[in-house]
Amino acid sequence: MKQAVMFGAGNIGRGFIGALLERSGWHVTFADVAEPLLNAINTQKRYTVHILDQVCDEWEVENISAVSSTGDEIVPAIAACDLVTTAVGPLVIPRIAKPIAAGIQARMNAGNKTPMNIICCENGIRITSRLKADVLALLNEQETAFAGECIGFVDCAVDRICPKPAYDNPLDAAVEEYTEWDVERSAWKGELIEIKGMTYVDNLMACLERKLFTLNSGHAICAYLGSLKGYETILQSIQDPAIGKIVHQAMKESGEGLIKEFSFDPDAHHAYVDRIFSRFQNPHLKDEVGRVGREPIRKLSPADRLIKPLTTTYNYGLPVDHLIFGAAAALHFQCPEDSQSVELSEKIQKEGVAAALAAYTGLQPDHHLFGRILDVYRALFAAAKA
Repeated sequence: MKQAVMFGAGNIGRGFIGALLERSGWHVTFADVAEPLLNAINTQKRYTVHILDQVCDEWEVENISAVSSTGDEIVPAIAACDLVTTAVGPLVIPRIAKPIAAGIQARMNAGNKTPMNIICCENGIRITSRLKADVLALLNEQETAFAGECIGFVDCAVDRICPKPAYDNPLDAAVEEYTEWDVERSAWKGELIEIKGMTYVDNLMACLERKLFTLNSGHAICAYLGSLKGYETILQSIQDPAIGKIVHQAMKESGEGLIKEFSFDPDAHHAYVDRIFSRFQNPHLKDEVGRVGREPIRKLSPADRLIKPLTTTYNYGLPVDHLIFGAAAALHFQCPEDSQSVELSEKIQKEGVAAALAAYTGLQPDHHLFGRILDVYRALFAAAKA
C-alpha cells in the first residue's frame, strides 16, 4: 500500500489532501505539533469529511495514523513513504525542512532509491520550490545528488474552501464539493500515479496565477471589506450588495489581466470567475472573515493575492478601480489574535498608513497606484466611522 506523510492535520490536511489520498487507497500519516489532535487520530483511527454544497455528502476516512512533526517518529516515516504533502501555511514551511532533510538522509543511508515526491499544498506561488531550497541547504554534496536523482519537489496549485468545522468529533472536517489540485508534471519523479482529484499540468504558472487572481484575491477582498462592516463570515459579507459588487468586479478586472498575461480564452475565463463568485455564496460554508483575513502582511506582499493582480492588470493599461479596494481594506484589518494584523496596525499608528503601504506592498509613493490606494483607504475609514 502506498504511504503518504501529510504535514498539517488541520481542516485542509484532513478534509482536502489527506482525504483525497486515503480515498485513492493510500495510508496517510498525519504529522503535526498538536498533541491532542495526534492522540485523537491514533485513538479513533477515523473521521468524517462533511461535503457542504448544493448536494451534501459525507466521506469516511479510516486508513490513517499520526506522528509528531518534531518527534523521533517523523524521520523514519519520511524515509519509508512514497509521498510527502503539506498544508501548514507558507510561514511554517521553513520549519519542516529539517525533518524532511533528515528523512532524505535516512532514505539514502538505507539504500532506498524508490522515488519520493514532495508537494506543498499551500496558498502561494511555488511554495515547494522554496521548501526545496531550504532542504538542500541542509544536505551535503552526496545527499544533494541523491535527492536530485530520487526526490521530486513538485509545485502545485490547490483550490478548495475548507471552513472551520463545528462538529462533536473534533477530527471531522467540512469542505465544499469543488476541488482543484494541479501538480507540475515535469517535476514529478518516477512513474505518474493516479490520485483522485489530482491533475498533472504542463503550465502550472497559469493555474497558480488564475487561482491567486480569482479565488484568493476575491476571498481576501470580501473578508477585508466584510470585517470593516462588522460581518463575521464570508457569506454575510458577500450577501451585502455593495461588497458583492466590488468583489465580483474586482475578480473580473483581474481576469482581464490574466487573459492578457496567459492568452486565456475570454469566455472560458469569464465563466470561471462567475463559478468562483458563486462558491462564496454557498449557504453551508460559513467561513470566518477572521480566518480568511489573517496574515494581512503576507497577503499585501508584491507577489501575493492583493498587489500582484492589481499591478499586473494595471500594467496592461486595464481598469483596476475595484481591485484597489483589496489593498486599501487590508490596511484596515484588525484581529488581535493574529500577529501580522497587530504588527500592521502598530506600524500604521506609529509611522502612518503611507509608510505601511510602502513597506509591505513594494509600491512607492511615486507610483500612480500608491495615491489611489490611500484615497480609497481614507474613504473606507470615513465610511466606517459614519
